[in-house]
Amino acid sequence: ISGLACGRPIRGKVAFLGGPLTYLPELRNRFIETLKLKDDEIIIPEEAHLQVATGAALDSLEEAPISNEELAKRIENLKISKDNTTSPIEPLFKDYVDFDTFSKSDFRVVEILDCVPVEKSKKLLKFTLNDGFKERIILSGIHAFYEPADLIGKKAVAILNLPPRNMMGIDSCGMLISMVCNVDNKEHLKLLIVDDDAIVGSKLY
Repeated sequence: ISGLACGRPIRGKVAFLGGPLTYLPELRNRFIETLKLKDDEIIIPEEAHLQVATGAALDSLEEAPISNEELAKRIENLKISKDNTTSPIEPLFKDYVDFDTFSKSDFRVVEILDCVPVEKSKKLLKFTLNDGFKERIILSGIHAFYEPADLIGKKAVAILNLPPRNMMGIDSCGMLISMVCNVDNKEHLKLLIVDDDAIVGSKLY
């Protein structure tokens, strides 16, 4: 589904047109389940497998016929054109990291006890966290995407064994994990929130 969306959010009503979605109802149900669609957001027209072809045929009624050679040229032009509507997703990795290096990072489930804006900063939020052993302060530049009060009581994931980093006169002792995603051609940060029943202090491997 994320591949079909090209990194963009899927919103509003969704029409299921053709392909396996026509003759594999369970596949269609998985789409509906994954996208959390309500009944009034689902469109399954009759002869859905013909909808796209019918639309293409109707759209071409006023177009002059073109030769195979001209069609080939247009296809080549499409290959070299750039679509700026969606930023590409970053590669999975550029270099391998050996397991010993990776295992040195201490990823833990933390509970957000308090969250407030940092004075004189438009981006930073100051998190007071329970890491399962003690309280710690971590700063994160996600104020543009969250209201601080909405995060209190949530459980997130943080790397705890980073050296303290002073930002705006405050020592930030670790790093909260966020996802970078593209929404309407703008970069957004989403904090990695885990289930409420996750045990605070649990180590992630």
